[in-house]
Amino acid sequence: MNAEPAVSRASRPYSDRKQRILAANDASAEGRDRWIARNRFFFDEDWRYLRHVVPEGRRVLDLGCGTGALLAALEPSLGVGVDLSLPMVERARAAHPRLRFVHADVEWLGDNGDIGGPFDTIILSDTIGCLDDCWETFRGLHRFCHPQTRVIISYHSPFWAPLSALYARIGRGEPFLLKNWLLSEDIANLLELADFQVIKREWRLLMPFRLLGLGRLVNRFVATLPLVRKLCLRTYVIARPAPNAPARDLSISVVIPCRNERGNIEAAVTRLPRLAADMEVVFVEGGSRDGTFEEILRVKAAHPEIDIKAFRQPGQGKGDAVRHGFAQARGDVLMILDADLTMPPEDLTKFHDALVSGKGEFINGSRLIYPMEKQAMRFLNQVANYFFALAFTYLLNQRFTDTLCGTKVLRRDDYLALARNRHYFGDFDPFGDFDLIFGADKLSLRMAEVPIRYAAREYGETQISRFRHGWLLLRMVCFAFMKLKAL
Repeated sequence: MNAEPAVSRASRPYSDRKQRILAANDASAEGRDRWIARNRFFFDEDWRYLRHVVPEGRRVLDLGCGTGALLAALEPSLGVGVDLSLPMVERARAAHPRLRFVHADVEWLGDNGDIGGPFDTIILSDTIGCLDDCWETFRGLHRFCHPQTRVIISYHSPFWAPLSALYARIGRGEPFLLKNWLLSEDIANLLELADFQVIKREWRLLMPFRLLGLGRLVNRFVATLPLVRKLCLRTYVIARPAPNAPARDLSISVVIPCRNERGNIEAAVTRLPRLAADMEVVFVEGGSRDGTFEEILRVKAAHPEIDIKAFRQPGQGKGDAVRHGFAQARGDVLMILDADLTMPPEDLTKFHDALVSGKGEFINGSRLIYPMEKQAMRFLNQVANYFFALAFTYLLNQRFTDTLCGTKVLRRDDYLALARNRHYFGDFDPFGDFDLIFGADKLSLRMAEVPIRYAAREYGETQISRFRHGWLLLRMVCFAFMKLKAL
């Protein structure tokens, strides 16, 4: 299982710089775990974010694994660590027999059969500082990826390079080593050149010492704030393989939650574009007083050529209706269409194209790009939506202009993974929008927005109360900060 790679160290000469780095790593292997224990606060803070973005039970490849402490902390279902230092690998094997460790150069993995794959997550923690060619190394990662693999690069901020080198020299007696010091923008650029699609960048860990609990408070509530976060010690870049071919022959479920929308039901069906050969429409009705459910049954009987399903939701709120609809849906792609039809059903073609072409994995509509029809949205609602767009762009580290557009599209597999992770957030969202948005962020799904022309209602009244729901949205911002930033 742990045999040496086919290409030996002796058969490939290393640069002088890399030989010095390797010699230093070999020499420090015996004391590596003591160094981690001595600086436990720093490593706990660093690994806290990595555990946040790597759910338990993933297949994880750790390149530059050292003695395997990080890989073990991630609790993978399958964990493989690779390191150039044989003493490091030997200590990792002894300390973590459940995991697999391979002695190899991460820059020259080739088709190394000991590594296996593909993996759900590939991590390079501090490894890029030792590489001779980051671009070629990133290009070589594709052989260990599937389309949903996440590549995570974590590294020290270059702004702290002198102090980091000084601390290593004083604390560990290490010689000065000339390493690559890259900004997160540099790492993102190299990933893009190597045909990876960057999802987001993050900055964390402002205080590396406990300081009687002050360090934890600073790292939770101050370090991730705008502007301040650029001063942090650690940077993280998360990417996925760039899609190279559109997905084909995916079945589709369009879930339409509805309450008191009787006048919109038939139009919701007849205006839907035919997006796939296998397509269903799932209505979930929530205690209407205007005969909406009866109208759904009438439309279903009137259009036998369309696969229409009708359900009454078991609970209350749009979020409950969406979750019930997704549980009943059978399509590979799950779509939400609000029954008020303020988002034109014809525009679902754009959402579908954005998903299957790989532009994003979580497709969200935005009502705030194009001019709206008169009376489509009240002025105070627009102002509030712009504020929340700025807040959530910061919280998610991905551009988000409209959090409350009801139309959202994602793959069933991603939704099921999101649902399995739902315990992290709990039952907090009666809308359903934030349950999906926060869950997608936790999985590091790439988000893409489709601008729509928001139309005025032609039937019924809005279900949104400006002030009651506005207060709830403020609570969502605070909730997101605690769950996504203040880890």
